[in-house]
Amino acid sequence: MKTATAKFSEYWHATMLVTVSACMLAGMAQVARAAEPAPSVTVPYGDLNLTSTQGTNALYARIVSAARQVCGAGEVDIRNLRSLADERSCESSAIAQAVQAVHNPALAALAGTHQPEG
Repeated sequence: MKTATAKFSEYWHATMLVTVSACMLAGMAQVARAAEPAPSVTVPYGDLNLTSTQGTNALYARIVSAARQVCGAGEVDIRNLRSLADERSCESSAIAQAVQAVHNPALAALAGTHQPEG
């Protein structure tokens, strides 16, 4: 006859095995996702005059919109703070990369004046 302590010990070990297995599966899923190419959106701006404030503002708005689209804005439950932080980090990084790729000082200055929401 097993004691209550022995039964608890067996239950605890089984629970830990399931928990560790779940963590390993979650980790493998993250690695699989990391191997996928990052999503991207092309932001056209040939129609804009980047020497004007209006043109620079329009391009920055397009970049922000594209970053939100790529990073899944609105798809994250705002109660999940980790996912929300990941989404915002993704957006900030995407915006910074896009601004840098354009090589326009006025756009870079404009981006520098905008702080991430939060």
